[in-house]
Amino acid sequence: MARSVYLTSVGSGGGKSTIALGLAELLSRQVERIGAFRPLVSGSRPDPILALLHDRYRIEVPEDELTGTTYAEAAALVADGRREELISRIVERYRAVERRCPAVVVVGSDFADGGDGAGPRELAFNARLATEFGSVVVPVVDGFGQPPESIAATARGAYHDLVDLGATVLAVIANRVSEPMTLPELPVPAYAIPEVPTVSAPTVAEVATALDATLLAGDDATLGRDVLDYVVGAAHVPILLDHLTEGALVITPGDRADLIVAASAAHVAGQVSLAGVILTLGEQPDPRAMRLVERLNTGFAVLSVPSDSYDTVEASSRIEARPSPANPRKVEAALGAFEGNVDTADLARRLRVSRSERVTPLMFEYDLIDRARANRRRLVLPEGTEERILRAAEILLRRGVADLTLLGRPDDIARRTRELGIDLTGADVVDPVSSPWRDEFAAEYAKLRAHRGVTVELAYDVVAQANYFGTLMVATGHADGMISGATHTTAATIRPAFEIIRTVPGVSVASSVFFMLLADRVLVYGDCAVNRDPDAAQLADIAISSADTAARFGIEPRVAMLSYSTGSSGAGADVEKVATATELVRERRPDLLVEGPIQYDAAIDPAVAATKLPGSPVAGKATVFIFPDLNTGNNTYKAVQRSAGAVAVGPVMQGLRRPVNDLSRGATVPDIVNTAAITAIQAATEEGS
Repeated sequence: MARSVYLTSVGSGGGKSTIALGLAELLSRQVERIGAFRPLVSGSRPDPILALLHDRYRIEVPEDELTGTTYAEAAALVADGRREELISRIVERYRAVERRCPAVVVVGSDFADGGDGAGPRELAFNARLATEFGSVVVPVVDGFGQPPESIAATARGAYHDLVDLGATVLAVIANRVSEPMTLPELPVPAYAIPEVPTVSAPTVAEVATALDATLLAGDDATLGRDVLDYVVGAAHVPILLDHLTEGALVITPGDRADLIVAASAAHVAGQVSLAGVILTLGEQPDPRAMRLVERLNTGFAVLSVPSDSYDTVEASSRIEARPSPANPRKVEAALGAFEGNVDTADLARRLRVSRSERVTPLMFEYDLIDRARANRRRLVLPEGTEERILRAAEILLRRGVADLTLLGRPDDIARRTRELGIDLTGADVVDPVSSPWRDEFAAEYAKLRAHRGVTVELAYDVVAQANYFGTLMVATGHADGMISGATHTTAATIRPAFEIIRTVPGVSVASSVFFMLLADRVLVYGDCAVNRDPDAAQLADIAISSADTAARFGIEPRVAMLSYSTGSSGAGADVEKVATATELVRERRPDLLVEGPIQYDAAIDPAVAATKLPGSPVAGKATVFIFPDLNTGNNTYKAVQRSAGAVAVGPVMQGLRRPVNDLSRGATVPDIVNTAAITAIQAATEEGS
């Protein structure tokens, strides 16, 4: 059983960041914490790959302890004939990391630009270290600009060279491949990952930093756009328009007001989506032209540099782009490329890392993505022009989490995506007002609500509302689940679900839970969002639904029915309600571990539990906490969220026949991504049940 996987380049470059991310993501779903290690670093600046892994996977080991030594120190030791001392020093540093982490991603040395023989020597060096570490090896072949036959030959040679050097090869990966290809048959899996411009392209911010540019117009969002091409504007307007390309950064002298306005107009009109404009020669643009550009609301940056166009393009082309903590879009694009072209399930089996019995927050979050991808479903997002929804949608599409339908006017959504510089290729856009489904949905809604006096004419107006239209898409099978609430109230999101989808037979009440991601565990809180004051039977329903939801997401349910009293220490109507609900749960689901009434401290703290309820299988180790009413539950989840720094994922609806989930109006992009993955998993599970 390997505790670490060692990435080594075959030749310079290769894009190891993408592969390191993919393997770290895979391992993070199986163990409670991962580590990272680089045998050699430059020493002159923080290592970008280590910085990325350390930040994203919350590695507890300080970053400066994740390295072996510097290239300069290694070269000096080798020159003095002390190669074995170098190996021993690196191995000792690695073992210190391994002792603190159940699994480690090792990123081998970058191939030096040495003379003949430098490549084989460095490959042998990495193979030796991998053997000393007990790591399995993944050689990474740089396919950028290479013909398929050359890539295939290099991949074959890498495998055999490493085996001859005594290394255990897990898989061979060719990265940044320019055209579709199949790698040669080898005794291990071989994968080809295509070149993804979003991953390798610099952002406008990176270009601005490299050129020491001055920002004349734009903000942080505009600086996050990807630069996919450079277009030099020196000719007349018609010539410039003919040469504009998607994602291009237009470079033109600052006194060419005509070209600045033309590029802005082409972008706003949707002819092309530009990354931005760089004005050269230090020339300030005409203020009248800039006022017009600002009124056009282009959503891209305008930069100024003192250099001429030639030097600006030449300097820009040398910028090395890679995923980084500062650019989550690039990270998600890299992960999407890895997961879309590598059989991660097979790779996980081959790694055979022992899975942790405890579900940690990182494991929970990354397992959501993995499970949703494995059973891809279609989700509808009614808030189709909201920025957070659109940014989350881009991540969901890149990672292959779900197929998406956005609701809204196509022109409005297209304009917003241009303004934000995001790519929603693959998403469907449906306008509820003009959709051919509107008549069908109106007839269906009128039939469902006829007892309330709803006519087809009234229903025709109701179903044009985005949440009603989205809910009817789910009810009629046009979508598998819905997520809303970033701009709508909880009532506006779930009322259509109660009217149209309704509850599962045998469940008296729909309810909700929050997944509370604490520092070292994941807990389930219910109901903190929907039912104001459930009676004992409804509370029992909430407990059973919450336990089933916990189990569905890999959390062993141990249910605590919360009260201000533990056991028989208190009395009163509130305590009796919880006691009755606990007995109903035991009668209906004797398979569940449930305790109640119980106070929160006795439910979560083993020391308190030993005093108040000794011998209880739930006390001190509860995972599912059922609150007696909405006031208690809502205040408690928010107190834990803010005071303990927990991440609250939800509310996740349960008890409905089809999944519809509500977002907090303060939901972040990661919150939306997590909720979408949960919704997709719910849809897949309910379809299979």
